[in-house]
Amino acid sequence: MPENLLKGKKGIITGALDENSIAWKTALKAKEQGAKFVLTNAPIAMRMGAINELAKECDTIVIPADATSVEDLEKLYDEAKEYLGGNFDFLLHSIGMSPNIRKGRAYGDLNYDWAMKSYDVSAVSFHKMMQVAEKKDIMNEWGSIVGLSYIAAQRVFPFYTDMADAKALLESIARGFGYRFGKSKKVRVNTISQSPTVTTAGSGIGGFDAFYNFADSVSPLGNASAEACAEYIVSLFSDFTRMVTMQNLYHDGGYSNTGISEEIMEKFSDKK
Repeated sequence: MPENLLKGKKGIITGALDENSIAWKTALKAKEQGAKFVLTNAPIAMRMGAINELAKECDTIVIPADATSVEDLEKLYDEAKEYLGGNFDFLLHSIGMSPNIRKGRAYGDLNYDWAMKSYDVSAVSFHKMMQVAEKKDIMNEWGSIVGLSYIAAQRVFPFYTDMADAKALLESIARGFGYRFGKSKKVRVNTISQSPTVTTAGSGIGGFDAFYNFADSVSPLGNASAEACAEYIVSLFSDFTRMVTMQNLYHDGGYSNTGISEEIMEKFSDKK
């Protein structure tokens, strides 16, 4: 990757929980490429993770904020703007949570209060981040906003239950706000549909190991790593992708366009 791809750019990275998370690796890559940014996560997530260690490594600060709270987002943007000395060139939404999945509720037996929490945290917060940013006019022209999605937004993965609905909503919000922000400030909005990735959130889903191995067998390039995803995110923050917006971009080693692989066929070839 070229050096100083993000030199002079400022932004906010959400959702860095630990060294396995995509947001964590994105922060390290963005720092490496010359960006200045602040880190943020919900107070409860900050108690679970080690985000302060990351902040030291990236020579920045952490501003706690609940992304489902408009008031928290307003405070986050004001404090981040003061610290960074200007408006933002990029935002990363790397936030997702499902109480139904955590507590083992099947898709046909959802707790609807929990489901609404899933949608608010995992998708509506993306809208709130952009709505507050638009109202405060805090994005620079030709800025970039990225959210992390998953192919379950388009295809059925039974273990993903209400998070699949949340990701579908996330992608719709990216298109809707991508149009608004493109017209008003030339800001682009995209989502990345990443391979199954060994993160704290991903590996907490039942049957994750089996599906991780399945996807790796189907994908001609194999599963994309969290670090590779971070590099892709950095490219979307850069000026090299100025005309890419309102897209859901698959970063999955080709999994999304592969029907079946030879490896999977061999596993079933002797069955009758």
